[in-house]
Amino acid sequence: MKAAIIGGGLGGMVSALLLARAGAEVTIYERKEQLGGRLAFEKGDRYRIDRGPTIVLLPEMLRSIAREAGIPDDEYELLRCDPMYRFHYPDGRVLTKWTDTDRMAEELDTISASESRAFRRYMRDMEPVFQQGKAAFLERPFLQLRSFFSWHNMKLLAKLRVYMNMRQMAESYFGDKRVIDAFSLQSLYIGGLPLGSPSLYTFIPYAEHAFGIWYLKGGYASFVNILERALVRENVTVCKGEHGAVRQITTENGAVTGLLLEDGTRHNCETVIYNGDFPFLSSMLHGITEPVKKRQFKPSSGCILVYVGVNKRWEAGAERTTHQFMLPDSFTDSLRTIAASGNFPNKEEPLPAYYIFNPCEMDEAAAPPGETVLYFLIPAPIPVVPYSTFDWSKVGNELAERVLADAEARLFPGLTESIEWKKIRTPQDGANEGWFMGGSFGIAPTWSQSGAFRPQFAPYKVKGLYSVGASIHPGGGVPIVMQGAKMLANHVIEEWATWKAI
Repeated sequence: MKAAIIGGGLGGMVSALLLARAGAEVTIYERKEQLGGRLAFEKGDRYRIDRGPTIVLLPEMLRSIAREAGIPDDEYELLRCDPMYRFHYPDGRVLTKWTDTDRMAEELDTISASESRAFRRYMRDMEPVFQQGKAAFLERPFLQLRSFFSWHNMKLLAKLRVYMNMRQMAESYFGDKRVIDAFSLQSLYIGGLPLGSPSLYTFIPYAEHAFGIWYLKGGYASFVNILERALVRENVTVCKGEHGAVRQITTENGAVTGLLLEDGTRHNCETVIYNGDFPFLSSMLHGITEPVKKRQFKPSSGCILVYVGVNKRWEAGAERTTHQFMLPDSFTDSLRTIAASGNFPNKEEPLPAYYIFNPCEMDEAAAPPGETVLYFLIPAPIPVVPYSTFDWSKVGNELAERVLADAEARLFPGLTESIEWKKIRTPQDGANEGWFMGGSFGIAPTWSQSGAFRPQFAPYKVKGLYSVGASIHPGGGVPIVMQGAKMLANHVIEEWATWKAI
């Protein structure tokens, strides 16, 4: 069988490998000159650093699916981050997150014994719920809505207290606001806010402690080269740039018939997999007899990203880690204000929360000898594009200056005067690249866009049409997108067998 994949992001590449290994003839069409999608490097002068994802979660899920796709463990190296990361507060207080349960409990003992006991109870409660939830929600699709509302799933959702958001779930265990932050802000990893993401996503902070946080040596984006080599081994055809830009998906009598490229070339095929931000898929369909039902989607959060190359390296250890979060006095109030106002705090107001990625702490080769690369992520208002009236260049530069000065004063002495290279990305840049409304993670992980309510890999009643990626169930995050690709590939292979039988 033949399959055409529109978009060479992570979901598209993994789908291609799994289908090719099942004997299919697969072609990827990518309008850019490189594969990887959001998994890419920012480069400048002699520096490079991950553009997007930096934190590796659920390492065994990543390894297992990579093996199925023909990528052995020895082609890449995962390094465990321990401590996982640190939270830094304006008054100088620091809260460290450790993988080991006992050590984390000891850390929380410095706040209060009740928080330590609550953490142990949290881990006990979450273990069985995570294992059941993984099988029920992460490893199966919901092509019919009713399959989501089984008696087993309803009992499980009750255990997860789905009437709560992630922040409320953390509050049901912990009392100190710093600890509540530490067990709810992980919604930011997938483009959601703790107050707007259902408790279903509490599996993320639990999984950090159960399975650790990891770093892919060489940078997460180096995984793209590994995938590309595998594509060559599996004889997957890749069309890039002007030869890979798709204008339309053609259909006839409710079934896919092929693709029309921007250069006017037509390619016939009966299976098309769309690997872009899902809200754009309906506009690419041509010739459908049954109109696609329009749906309003909420975008994931955007962010301003500041990448710097620095001509010095700080001593390892101290309070610096590979991952760290710089938080205001009230993290929740800060996010709520940005989300409600659709604006950033002015220069007279406290800085919003921001995240720092410091790969040289674990990987000396991440920068030239004696130098450092860093990236700073600042959550942006949502929705961001096209409705905002920001001068994103001005806003980005102003925030970058404030964040760099703050990081210099608190963690990286001499930072600003040592910068050799700097680049700033805003939600507008994401929108220009085809990210839905500038959101950095596809559509948001709200309750109405999760589980069975999130777009599925067979989203429309069009035979041979599928979709994969962060906006498709089970959602965002590198291992989860890979899991979505695995479910899709298994389904397509089963359908092909049915077609042959007919």
